[in-house]
Amino acid sequence: MRKVAVARLMSKDIPQGPLAFVHGDDEFAVSQRARQIYQKWGEEEPGEDNEIVEAHAANAGEASKGLGRLNEAIETLPFFGGGKVVWFKACNYFGDDRTAKANDVSAALADLAAKLKTFEWAGVRLLISSAKADKRKTFYKTVSKIGHAEEFAALSLDDRDWQAKAEQLIGARLKSLKKKADYSAISEVAQLVGPDARALISECDKLATYVGESAEININDVRSIVTQGKHAKAFALGDAVGERNLPKLLKRLDEDLWATKTDRKKSVIGLVAGLVSKVRSLLFARELLDAGWIKPARGFAQFKPQLESLPAEAFAEDRRISPLGIHPYVLFSATNQAQNYTREELVGAMDLLMQCNRKLVSSSLDESFVLQQTLTQIVVKEAQAA
Repeated sequence: MRKVAVARLMSKDIPQGPLAFVHGDDEFAVSQRARQIYQKWGEEEPGEDNEIVEAHAANAGEASKGLGRLNEAIETLPFFGGGKVVWFKACNYFGDDRTAKANDVSAALADLAAKLKTFEWAGVRLLISSAKADKRKTFYKTVSKIGHAEEFAALSLDDRDWQAKAEQLIGARLKSLKKKADYSAISEVAQLVGPDARALISECDKLATYVGESAEININDVRSIVTQGKHAKAFALGDAVGERNLPKLLKRLDEDLWATKTDRKKSVIGLVAGLVSKVRSLLFARELLDAGWIKPARGFAQFKPQLESLPAEAFAEDRRISPLGIHPYVLFSATNQAQNYTREELVGAMDLLMQCNRKLVSSSLDESFVLQQTLTQIVVKEAQAA
């Protein structure tokens, strides 16, 4: 199977065989790629018999009916001869969920796999698009063996290279829109939006409209028009601490404190835990900078080789107390922000957060006041305080 990167959505590399299978947990990328293939095949087979079979099903009964319609579609020859393209669109039962495990659906998929092995493809081309497929199952093995298969994995914070992949996608989209952006602008879009391919594409389109006839997009354009995603909001408070920006910090803290009152999953104690993690990463970065192990870099692409060259034997095996246990992009961000603090200030910040946690747990003081006071002590420099 050939895996195609997200950034190749606009590729002109169209499968030439009669069977193509596009799947993955990146719904947007799968949809875009499948539509691209269908449109190209439709141009090559421009008859009236081309057909889109909606495959999405809410239960096993609907799934069985969808597979039945697919069988009818590929068995029905073009009325006026020539070729025919069938798109089995947005299937959601090739995985390992309850619908896929239903006896009727399992049997229908097995029958379809057997049929495709011996099917006479003359005049018929079949495109299947679906959510992530279970690669252990016979249907997947059959289709990937006799046809052309592509997988689109969604961008994820768990992927240490998600930032680079997002930047690649942004660059490709802006290029297709005949716009240019320097690395700082592209990186800013990725950081603001986060690992969401659909949102990244949408924000690129919005940027292109915003700058109008101008061919250049700069970082100020990005900050003026790009919408901050959930990913950026989750790290906004910690970044304000890292930037040592008190006005920004107080604004973000106010937003997060309000969220704790409306979202049961969030709490003031949780905010403190996140800030402890942030200061910890800043402290690790400060130590690496002071030791000369790493240097600040303008972009993640320039920083990553430095991180990869660090000797693992120089650090503790327990990744919880080693900078190598931190996500590479988090450490990159912390490296630039750690320059705003001395080692002693960061050690003091960690102590202040620990004291804050004790007060929140053991006293009846107002939680908002305690946290605001602590963060102000951390961010404000001695000269400013005086």
